[in-house]
Amino acid sequence: MLDIGWQELFLIGVVALIVVGPKDLPRVLRTVSHFVRKARGLAREFQNGVADMVREADLDDIKRKVEGSSRTIESTFKETVDPTGSLTSDFDPAEFNRQIKERVEGGPPTRPMAAEAAPEGGKPSEASPATEKPPAAKPKAKPKTPRGAKRAAG
Repeated sequence: MLDIGWQELFLIGVVALIVVGPKDLPRVLRTVSHFVRKARGLAREFQNGVADMVREADLDDIKRKVEGSSRTIESTFKETVDPTGSLTSDFDPAEFNRQIKERVEGGPPTRPMAAEAAPEGGKPSEASPATEKPPAAKPKAKPKTPRGAKRAAG
């Protein structure tokens, strides 16, 4: 920036007071501060534009480096996990998707479920009455006797 000290500012102020006069000095200072504010805004905008260009250039370099390293990582992974390439050739994503689609769109199985549960005789088994457990019986409640009945009997 400009290297202006207090002495230079005082000299500029005295010259402005003599040239402009005390009556118009506030208006002139307002106008000058307005132009200085605009100049600072333009300088800030220019500086931000240059900083953005530098940032984008750096990001492009970083992006290229990352893309190069990702290719290296991918090739290293393939060499480590599947050096012969047999896993990659055995797994065909298109075939896998086709098989899943057939299973989903094929609907339910065609054979009846009862035939799977049938014993060797060919008929579904029915539970025999001998093997079924009878329902649990509720315990019988004691008959209530009047309070005075026990005493009279005893």
